[in-house]
Amino acid sequence: MYNWSTDEEKFKKEDPEGHKIWRIEQMVNFGLDGDKIPEEELRHYWDKINIDPARRKLLNLILYGE
Repeated sequence: MYNWSTDEEKFKKEDPEGHKIWRIEQMVNFGLDGDKIPEEELRHYWDKINIDPARRKLLNLILYGE
C-alpha cells in the first residue's frame, strides 16, 4: 500500500501505535495492494479503528462469528 499524502516513516517514529491504527484503517478502507492485514493487530485495535460500517460488520462476522 502506498499513501502519497503521509510521511509514514516520520509517523511511525513519532506515534507507533497511531501509525498501526492508521495503516489498518487505510488497508481496510482503501485496499490491500497485495498486503495482508495482520489478524492479531486487527483484533487488538478493533475498538480504535475507524472503518466503513458495512466493512466493520463483515469483518466482525469473519473475526468473531457475530
